[in-house]
Amino acid sequence: MDNPIFSAHNLTKVYRSGEVEVFALRGVDLDLEQGEMAVLLGPSGSGKSTLLNIMGGLDRATSGTVHFRDQDLTAFSERQLTRFRRDHIGFVFQFYNLIPSLTAWENVALVTEISPNPMAPEEALEMVGLNERMTHFPAQLSGGEQQRVAIARAIAKRPEVMLCDEPTGALDSKTGIIVLEALWRINEELKTTMAIITHNAGIRDIAHRVFTFRDGRIADAMVNEKRAQPAEVSW
Repeated sequence: MDNPIFSAHNLTKVYRSGEVEVFALRGVDLDLEQGEMAVLLGPSGSGKSTLLNIMGGLDRATSGTVHFRDQDLTAFSERQLTRFRRDHIGFVFQFYNLIPSLTAWENVALVTEISPNPMAPEEALEMVGLNERMTHFPAQLSGGEQQRVAIARAIAKRPEVMLCDEPTGALDSKTGIIVLEALWRINEELKTTMAIITHNAGIRDIAHRVFTFRDGRIADAMVNEKRAQPAEVSW
């Protein structure tokens, strides 16, 4: 890696319930390069979401280290992690988490009010193809449109990294491809580093690299010599 933005080394995560220990991560090493799109593939319970939450400062590892550039996130206080999430990370989840009483534009604008270098809400919505829907409320939008509002909300603060947990998991194939096209455009035009969790093996084709998880470990890592366009994905 010439320019890693994230470096995770020997990460473990253990959940304890009484005397029972459940290992979510078992010594994971992973580097993400500036500007790359990585897909994390694997079944439920394989450790993908746990890793993403640790990288995004939403959770802490039991042992090991994760660095964002030259900063050791594992040594951060809760206040430092909050600032890190605010200034550097955009999150997209399977469920859109929009505020029902606010329009698409207002949902995006909420994030720009707390960001140091925000994008105009209308610019972010235009990037995901929703410039004509920005005055609509979530109930007036389809599932795919709501997800694109969530993506616009994530990119409006110009994050260096976007962490996407099953962004197409609740969508049909046609709508999912539209969402992938929005993520593709952001990666290509803004050079935003992306890590995308999915169960859908077809999505691997759009990534620069694919990491396959199994039992809390990275079982395989693959480089795509030629990335597919989202429209070429076999759903």
